[in-house]
Order: sequence, then structure tokens, then C-alpha cells
Amino acid sequence: MGARVTRVFRNFNLENRAHREIGKAKPRAAPRHPMHKDIVKEIGESREITEAIHQKNDPLLSLLKSVYVESKDPPAQQSAKQPEALTVKDIERRPLKFSHPGDPYGILEITDVPKGKLSIVEALTALSNHKRSPKTWTAEKIAEEYSLDLKDTKALLEFFIPFEVKIIPPKTVDTKRIKDT
Repeated sequence: MGARVTRVFRNFNLENRAHREIGKAKPRAAPRHPMHKDIVKEIGESREITEAIHQKNDPLLSLLKSVYVESKDPPAQQSAKQPEALTVKDIERRPLKFSHPGDPYGILEITDVPKGKLSIVEALTALSNHKRSPKTWTAEKIAEEYSLDLKDTKALLEFFIPFEVKIIPPKTVDTKRIKDT
């Protein structure tokens, strides 16, 4: 119903409005910028500019010839800021505390990890231990147990909360729950 009403107002006096719009004076177009070819023709006609372009400038040429650049790489120095490149054999490793039973995904069984790192199983175990008993599994104890940095361990415990399920109770008692059905 509303579409019919809007269509009536939209089509009212349509032909007169169209003729009025067509009959309006059109705005004048802006003047075009002189084209590149015109500029090149003007420059080509001017002999002074052409001669200045092709003329040698002896003072500038002598200054250019006097410039001499010699480049050498600085000798490679081992500074205190740049540690030596570590190979896989040089990294300190520690044996795993926990691992997956069996080989469910066809992944090679990992036996050790670098110090300062955790495997996924170890991370989940440490987080669940801390969640169950935070007084015994403090950040310091977890850092010592898994050879981690204390700052990283505190960040891990603060920002990664595994398996936290919150059940929000319904607002009214009449609402059905999954357990009720």
C-alpha cells in the first residue's frame, strides 16, 4: 500500500519536470590546459633554450671530474650487542616433562625443547596446575620447573586462561535448561 502512494507522488508531473530540467542552460566547460605538444613546439622554436641545454659547462664539468668516491665495507666485528650465530647444536635444551601418549597425528615424538620454551602439552599442564592450586604452583615455581623467564611466566598465567567455562544462569526460573529437558 505504501509503495502505491510513493509511486503516485514520484510520477506526478514527471513529464513537465523532465522538460524543465532539459531546458536549463548547461554550465560552460572549463578551458583546457595547453597540451604538451604545444609546449614542446614553443621550446623548440626558442634557440636560446636549445643552445643552453646542449652547451658544456666547463666549471661544473671540472668539479664533477674532481669527485672521487672510494667505498669499502667495514671489517666484521663481534660487538657485545650482536651475539654469535647459534647453531641447533649450541642451544641449551631440556627434556620434556609431559608429552602426548602415542603418536596420534603422525608427528615425530619430541623428546626435548629449548630452554625458555614450552611444548603445548607442557603449557596446558602448567596452566591447569596453576588453576587447580595457585598457592603451590606459583609463577616462580613454574618458571623454575620449566626453565622459563619469570616475566614470560607471569604474562602466560595472566593472559592465557585455558578451559574456563562460564554458565550464565537464566533470568527467570521458568526458563528451560538443557539438563531440565
